[in-house]
Amino acid sequence: MHAVASQLLGKTDVRGSCCHPAVVAMLLLLCLGFVPTVAPCPPHCLCASDIISCSGSNLSALPFGLPSYATRLDLSHNALRTVQVAWVSQPFQRLTTLVLSWNSISQIEMAAFTATPRLLHLDLSSNQLRVLNSSVFSGLTELKELLLIGNQIAQIMPGAFSDVNSLQKLYLSANRLTSFPLGLFEDPSGPRNLTFLDLSYNRLSKLPVQSLLSLSRHAGIYLQENPLLCDCALIALLEYWLWKQYRPLVDFQVGYQCRGTAVREVNCTHQDLSDLPLEAQSYRVEPGNWLRVPCPGLGLPVQQGLIIFWVTPRTALNSSASDLRSHLSVFPNGTLEIQGALMEDSGIYECVVARGRYYDSGESPEARVMVGNSSVTSTTGLARRSSGEHFNTAFTTLASCVISIILVLLYLYLTPCQCRESRGGGSRSCGARAIILCSDPREVESGQRRANGKRVAFLEPQAEDSDISVLKTPVMTLDHISTEGILKNGSKTVGHTLTDTAHEV
Repeated sequence: MHAVASQLLGKTDVRGSCCHPAVVAMLLLLCLGFVPTVAPCPPHCLCASDIISCSGSNLSALPFGLPSYATRLDLSHNALRTVQVAWVSQPFQRLTTLVLSWNSISQIEMAAFTATPRLLHLDLSSNQLRVLNSSVFSGLTELKELLLIGNQIAQIMPGAFSDVNSLQKLYLSANRLTSFPLGLFEDPSGPRNLTFLDLSYNRLSKLPVQSLLSLSRHAGIYLQENPLLCDCALIALLEYWLWKQYRPLVDFQVGYQCRGTAVREVNCTHQDLSDLPLEAQSYRVEPGNWLRVPCPGLGLPVQQGLIIFWVTPRTALNSSASDLRSHLSVFPNGTLEIQGALMEDSGIYECVVARGRYYDSGESPEARVMVGNSSVTSTTGLARRSSGEHFNTAFTTLASCVISIILVLLYLYLTPCQCRESRGGGSRSCGARAIILCSDPREVESGQRRANGKRVAFLEPQAEDSDISVLKTPVMTLDHISTEGILKNGSKTVGHTLTDTAHEV
C-alpha cells in the first residue's frame, strides 16, 4: 500500500506545483481507511464464488490469509501435520464445510476451531489422530456431522465432545477403539441429538448390551466387522435386533460374525425356553399396586447365570443387576416386577433373552402393561391416558345440545306469518313485503290481547308513486300478543297484508 502511495505521489504535473486529482482522492481514502482490502486467492488454490479448494497441493502448513468469504474450504490430500489455534488470520463467519481428510494430522490444539463457529460438516478422515483430547472440538456448537474415519484413534478422553451439542452423525469407523464410547451419550455437555454412530471396523470385543438396548431405540449404531466375543447377552441382543429389523444389523448382517467362540458352543437355551409360540399378552394394574410380568416363552427352570433383559418404555433392565432407585426390577427367573405402578409405566415391555433361534413372523416377546384406564399404542409403546378422549366426548355432547336448542329457538321465533285480509273484507296485497313475527292467527282474529305480548315487523319502504293502495304504517309494538302464540304458521314472506291488529295505532 505504501508503494502504491509513493507511485501516486510521484504522479505530479510537470511543474510539480500540485498533485493530480486522482492522487489526491486516493490519498484521502488511504487516510480515512476506506480502501477495501480483499485477500487474494492463495497460490496453488482455486477460488470460485464461495468455494476455496487447495486440494492436492502438497501443503505442509495451512495457507495464511485465506479469504473469509468462503462457505466451503477443501484442504484434503496435502501434508498437513497439525491444526493450530491461529491457523487462520481472521474468523470464518460463513464457513459451513471444512475438509481436512487425507493429510498427516496427528495433533489438534485445544479450541482450534473457534474461528469457524458456523461449521456444520467437518471431515478429518484418513489422518493420524491417536487420541481425542478434551475440548478438542470446542466452539463447534452448530456442528452436525463429524468424520473421523480411517485414523488411529484408540482413546477418547472425557469431554472430547463437549460443546458439540448439535452433533447428529459421528463416523469413527476403521479406528482402534477397544471399548464402546458410552461417554458420548452419558456426558451432559456432549451431543444431545446423536442419531447416527458408526463404530465398524474397530477392535471391540465386549459390548454394553443393556445400554445398547436402550440407545438403539433412538440411534443407529453400526458395529459390523468387530471381533465380538459371543455370549448369551450378545446373542440375545443380535436376535432382538433382527426381530426389530434394526437397519444397522439387517443391512450388514454378514459382518456380525462372532469370533473366538462359535455360536454353537455357547449353551444359552438348554431347557430354558419353551417351544410354544410367543404371543403378546396384556396386563392391567391399578396405580400404586404391584404387578409381576413373566417373560414370554421363557420356561422353568432357568439356567443359572442366564442374563435376561427387559426393554421398558423408558429404559432397559437386566436380571444380574438391580437399580435401587427404580421401582422396576427383574428377577433371576426373568419375571419383571413393577412396584407401585405409575401411569407413566403403561406401554410395551419386551423380554430379551438368548433363544438360540430367530423369531418367526408370528412370534413376539412383548407384553402390554396398562395402568388404570390408560391405553397402549403398539407402535410407540407409550401409554396414552384416556382422560383426553373422555373430555372430547363430553365436549362434543354439550356442543350438540347447545346447537339443538339454538335451532329449536330459531325455528319457533323466526318463522314468518301469513298476511291476512283487512277488517273490511277487502283483500290487499302485502306491498310492504313484511316479515312479521306474530302470534297464533286465531288469537288475532278473535281480538284477544295479552299485556306482555310483543310483535316485531320488518317493513320494506314503498315508492311514492306506487299503485298499490297500502297505508303507511308507523313503527309500533303490539303488547297484546303473547309469546306463547309464536308458532309455525306458514313460510310465505312476500305478498301478504298486515293483520287487523297492526292497524290499531
